[in-house]
Amino acid sequence: MTEVIPATNMLSVLKLFLIPVGGGIPAGVMLAQAKGLAWPVTALLYLLSDIVLVFSFEPVFRLLAVICGKVSILARFSAALKAATARSVSHVSGTGAGPIGLIMIAFGVDPMTGRASAHAAGHGFVAGWAIAITGDMLYFAVIAISTLRLNTYFKDPNTTMLIILVAMFSVPMMIRFIRSRRLLPGA
Repeated sequence: MTEVIPATNMLSVLKLFLIPVGGGIPAGVMLAQAKGLAWPVTALLYLLSDIVLVFSFEPVFRLLAVICGKVSILARFSAALKAATARSVSHVSGTGAGPIGLIMIAFGVDPMTGRASAHAAGHGFVAGWAIAITGDMLYFAVIAISTLRLNTYFKDPNTTMLIILVAMFSVPMMIRFIRSRRLLPGA
């Protein structure tokens, strides 16, 4: 006989996933494990948090796009952002602002930046959000698996979450530092 998981357990995990900046991922994953939620349910809750993001961010994004179209300095900024996005994505994928490069932006930064980059590359609502959510779900998978694996060694959710949070913020900075050192002449 299968055990029925109370909806309050799933709601508490969803609330953690709705926290911006990714800090809710390790906490949500650890809470889901403690509450007995299977990993597919946990992944679906994270996907649901992305869908909530779609409907909360898209109106703000559209409003900003309208404002940028009417204010000349913001229009120039928007054009510069589109050009910068195309350059950034070409470094990742080598082919310009294609889906793989845009997914990597969403993976490396956040889904809102992924959506904005996809829009700048000409992708519409559905394709743009599909790209952004794909990158974010890949990020979720990396953090969730890392959290669960690390917790098998520490067996303390607080220590595990602290280590993962420190790694989430410090590893990208270290990678940028190492890359910048390689680009310096004579380094």
